Amino acid sequence: MNKTIVGLCVLGVLGVCIGGCGKPVVKRTSVEQTIDLSGVWNDTDSRLVAEEMIKDCMNRPWINRFSERAQREPVVIVGTVVNRSHEHINAQLFTKDLEQSLINSNLVKVVASKQEREEVREERQNQQVGLTEQETVKAFGHETGADFMLQGTVNSVKDEIKGKYVMLYQVTLELVDLKSNEKVWLGKKEIKKYVKRSAFGL
Repeated sequence: MNKTIVGLCVLGVLGVCIGGCGKPVVKRTSVEQTIDLSGVWNDTDSRLVAEEMIKDCMNRPWINRFSERAQREPVVIVGTVVNRSHEHINAQLFTKDLEQSLINSNLVKVVASKQEREEVREERQNQQVGLTEQETVKAFGHETGADFMLQGTVNSVKDEIKGKYVMLYQVTLELVDLKSNEKVWLGKKEIKKYVKRSAFGL
């Protein structure tokens, strides 16, 4: 009898534990808060790298030289950022952070990417078929051409031993003059993270 009671108590405790383990705990945080759970590249890295590198780019002589010569703001398009790291990195998130930093600088104009232009051109084409009020139809041939293209790469190096590792990310960006192919700016930003894993693997 005693064994039966003890057994039921043990099963009850196990049931509570198992049931409790299955419930997620969710806590809302500020999007500006830095949270590193795994040590891999994350949204904070993307935003901070974009902000710092574009700030450096906007403080270089190329922009004043162009503005004095052309008497207008330079137009920039963000091209491909190649992920050459050993892990998956959301390149689209990073390119959007770059575009945002460029636009927020108020020093350049930014035009849509190749993929985005295709969708916009399709919409413009649909406006030509007679279903749109004529005075609101957007004609072809008025797109703004880019003067410069921003391209880049993301590389990483991992040094690991006995449950701890150091991760180094190196981001390289370059701004290319579309008329001459001249590289007018080249920037590099590195991020290093030290990660120590729990003895229990948690």
